[in-house]
Amino acid sequence: MSQPSASQAPTINSRIGAILRATSGNFLEQFDFFLFGFYAAAIGKAFFPSTDETASLLNTFGVFWLGALMRPVGAIVLGAYIDKIGRRQGLIVTLGIMAAGTVVIAFCPTYETNGIAAPVIVLLGRLLQGFSAGVELGGVSVYLSEIATPGNRGFYTSFQSSSQQVAIFVASILGYLLSEAMPAATVTAWGWRIPFFVGCLIIPLIFFLRRTLEETPAFLAMKKHPTAREVFASALANWRIVLLGMMIAILTTTTFYFVTVYTPTFGKTVLKLSSADALLVTLLVAVTNFIWNPVGGALSDRIGRKPVLITIATLALLTAYPALSWLVSAPSFGKMLAVEMMFSFYFGMYSGTMLGALVEIVPAHVRTTCFSLAFALAAALFGTFTPFAATWLIEKTGDKASPGFWLMFAAVLGIIAALTVYRGGKQAVATREPATA
Repeated sequence: MSQPSASQAPTINSRIGAILRATSGNFLEQFDFFLFGFYAAAIGKAFFPSTDETASLLNTFGVFWLGALMRPVGAIVLGAYIDKIGRRQGLIVTLGIMAAGTVVIAFCPTYETNGIAAPVIVLLGRLLQGFSAGVELGGVSVYLSEIATPGNRGFYTSFQSSSQQVAIFVASILGYLLSEAMPAATVTAWGWRIPFFVGCLIIPLIFFLRRTLEETPAFLAMKKHPTAREVFASALANWRIVLLGMMIAILTTTTFYFVTVYTPTFGKTVLKLSSADALLVTLLVAVTNFIWNPVGGALSDRIGRKPVLITIATLALLTAYPALSWLVSAPSFGKMLAVEMMFSFYFGMYSGTMLGALVEIVPAHVRTTCFSLAFALAAALFGTFTPFAATWLIEKTGDKASPGFWLMFAAVLGIIAALTVYRGGKQAVATREPATA
């Protein structure tokens, strides 16, 4: 699978600009996703009122997950569009859909004001966001891989994930300032909307950045762009690669949603730490996530994808539950920070490697569709289900460390998939053309 030649690739300055423009939409997506998780308790009271706090929280995380189930649909529909029309135009369309979902959630009236229509509107907003997110991450990863210089594909694609950490950092700062400036009751009543309004205000800037995005030389060099029918047929013919890609991506998505979206709720409702402590931990996690992603990508460019994937997945398998058991035995800010820093290292190193690996194992002519579908399935079925799964496991088992089992399960799937894809140290699973091709 060839990369653009040096003569095709943009100049260094245009590459830096292209990275910023391409990843700007990732910022908006993760900004909203994190806020939804951090303010899950307040959102639950506003739109899913219940006398049982756990039931309200499960309803909120359930909607969070249902929105993610639209990701595979978006991956197929919008992925086919991007593979046919182009990376630039496709990323502008996905941003528009995501922005609509953001505005819907920010301005939706509460259940008290609007009755049953309120949770329905919130669900609609999440469905729009999930539909867009299904191809946003894949589209950006493919774009970055196609402007990468030779031998640096892992490093370039890692900035897709790193850009999300900037969103987590900014959202954490806003949340921290809000918790310091307002009483907790005020934040729960209506203050939680303020960060969502901020997200709405930055939408025009992100649209401007995306509009100035250039098409990738690799896409322009393609002599033929597949039709939607050909994209769907090729994705179906390569179902085994999509399935293995999903399994490789699961550890990335579950760890990410645990250390970002679920961590604030875990810190406040399970460990009984303050909101400020939980936010500060999440803020620091965003910083280290940002650092470890390109390190993982660059390392995998040098020593190969397989060693990094297997090593990190094995470490996660061996340490996830013991680390959480140590944390919940006597919760403190310092112990929570230490455990989250460990998970952040796992996430960043694995994610930076996984993105480059996934781009390389899917067919080049339907790269966006197959990458997006594999990643969307991992995020929809496992990653975004993590807050719900963690809450449910604790509720059913009474073991506050039980979310560790969920992370261990993801690690096992990652090890199996990596060993299957890279048998003998090289990619051992070939892409297939559809029978009608």
